Amino acid sequence: MYSEKFLKFIEMWQKDFAIERTIDEKICIDRDGNPIPWYTYPAIEYLSQFDYSQKEIFEFGCGNSSLFWANRAQFVTSIEDNTVWYEKWKKEFHKDNLDIRWRDEGEDYYNAVFEDKKKYDVIIIDGKRRADCAQTAIKALNSGGLIILDDSDRINTSLEYRNAVSALKSADLLQVDFYGFCPMNNYTKTTSLFFSRNFNFVSKYEVQPINGLGNLWSMERKKRKALFKD
Repeated sequence: MYSEKFLKFIEMWQKDFAIERTIDEKICIDRDGNPIPWYTYPAIEYLSQFDYSQKEIFEFGCGNSSLFWANRAQFVTSIEDNTVWYEKWKKEFHKDNLDIRWRDEGEDYYNAVFEDKKKYDVIIIDGKRRADCAQTAIKALNSGGLIILDDSDRINTSLEYRNAVSALKSADLLQVDFYGFCPMNNYTKTTSLFFSRNFNFVSKYEVQPINGLGNLWSMERKKRKALFKD
């Protein structure tokens, strides 16, 4: 038989993180049905603290992450190389501040970050040609900005990821790795954030960190005692 504490732990993952629904329905959403990226939950919670209302975002790789960022940022440009997914996202995503573009896997893909001749505050590398995308992302990043490399744990078996991480670290960016579970998966992975040394994003809250999902200190004392009683 499972202990009461363990059952409450499972319930938290089912209700607060909605991970059961994300696995069953193969969709990246939170407990309220809002779109979230396919990053690790710790990375999502960390990133969700900041104010992006005046930030420009660029994504290599489109999906629910595009809506996540469009719901927060001033403008999002997202590149997709798969024609089927591109048509799906263009049909389903209707945001005035989201521009979804198709580019094939060649030079046009990783050089797409230069098309508008501007720099970006956040650049997400979560699609094809990650080593090449890392090289171009460095050149297109605004001062004080941030580059996100998802699935970075693949560095252990992939030269592509090893080269991507090496390029980002060689640019004097500060690497912080967020390990953990993520939507749609029953295993852990890593999302890595590469910060400019003068990273200057403002939190939406008075304090940082805020209490995340399932956090003990986000509850009233009586509820804390009831949840974690012996």
